Amino acid sequence: MTTKLPAPSRWWHIMPIVFITYSLAYLDRANYSFAAAAGINEDLGITKGMSSLLGSLFFLGYFFFQIPGAIYAEKRSVRKLIFLCVLLWGACATLTGLVSNIPMLIIIRFTLGVVEAAVMPAMLIYISNWFTKSERSRANTFLILGNPVTVLWMSVLSGYLIQALGWREMFILEGFPAVLWAFYWWKTARDKPQQVSWLTQQEKDDLDEIMVNEQKNIKPVRNYAEAFKSKNVILLCAQYFCWSIGVYGFVLWLPSIIRGASNMGMVETGWLSSVPYLAATIAMITVSWLSDRMQNRKLFVWPMLLIGATCFLGSFLLGADNFWLSYTLLVIAGASMYAPYGPFFAIIPEMLPKNVAGGAMALINSMGALGSFIGSWVVGYLNGATGGPGASYIFMGSALFVSVLLTIIVKPNADKESAQPLPQAA
Repeated sequence: MTTKLPAPSRWWHIMPIVFITYSLAYLDRANYSFAAAAGINEDLGITKGMSSLLGSLFFLGYFFFQIPGAIYAEKRSVRKLIFLCVLLWGACATLTGLVSNIPMLIIIRFTLGVVEAAVMPAMLIYISNWFTKSERSRANTFLILGNPVTVLWMSVLSGYLIQALGWREMFILEGFPAVLWAFYWWKTARDKPQQVSWLTQQEKDDLDEIMVNEQKNIKPVRNYAEAFKSKNVILLCAQYFCWSIGVYGFVLWLPSIIRGASNMGMVETGWLSSVPYLAATIAMITVSWLSDRMQNRKLFVWPMLLIGATCFLGSFLLGADNFWLSYTLLVIAGASMYAPYGPFFAIIPEMLPKNVAGGAMALINSMGALGSFIGSWVVGYLNGATGGPGASYIFMGSALFVSVLLTIIVKPNADKESAQPLPQAA
């Protein structure tokens, strides 16, 4: 068995295009929060209840098309699927700036969710084709860093664009780059190491050997139906559902919460909204490195979520009268919620064999999308119904506490311990 990791150049060839692709996806889904804070509701005659539905409608489309997309990526080609998705979501994001009525906005938001649905599971499959167990938490983190890093600069850029041009122009200018990027992705991305020219044949063979040997210690699973019935998969689905309620309620409504509590302008709101994502970036890199070094995934998931839940409730208890201290706790909560993504998504391919791991990740991510839909909708509704963010904090914090308990219950090594070695090829 090969003991050293071949081809460190994989990081430089693979991770930049993975990071940028997911960054553009996140840009075009999260900038709606700034339009909501900047007057899209008044311009289109959107009620508070409809606003919360529109903010979350993306995740409904996202929920329904996760698994079909992952199966296509696993059985056929990540490269082809991502190319089409990037092209279409860039078009949808740009068209958002041209909407003139609510039905048109409903269709675009739902369609945007549909075409982005396959991106996360397809990218996780892509990473599992290129990176080994000892690298996977860090590789996953570089993918998901596209989320907080994008919101970090998007928060500032969107604030300036809205102030200078308006929310329509913001959507158009932030959607168009994805259309161009689709063609760069097609030119540079390849599905498997054996398909590239920048690795030597020995490096390709060494990497394949490591991947094959890693699969020998995982219990065989015949099909998706068997994988989806696994106790661990079911628990992780429920865990990610609750986790996502907190995360996406936070992402979509943070600008409105800050602006409402502080009475600041859009530029100041944008700068304040960016700080939790800067903290999240640092936390994610640190936690993923420690997780790969210690090869312990759970240890770096539930404690971080516990800190996030506690800070949410602490922020609520302090209230708007202590804005800056309350805001500081929100920064810590945001960083803590994002920190465990790399270790979390490293659990599945280490628990399930390659033939079903992609579908299981899609199922778990689809439940996260459902949690995101409910979280963003309910947070928006509670903010409008109560006239403040207090009830939202309790809702999101409670969901995070449940996710902590579910993470503790999961035993990802149970199947590995009962696995029988796979027969050697003749």
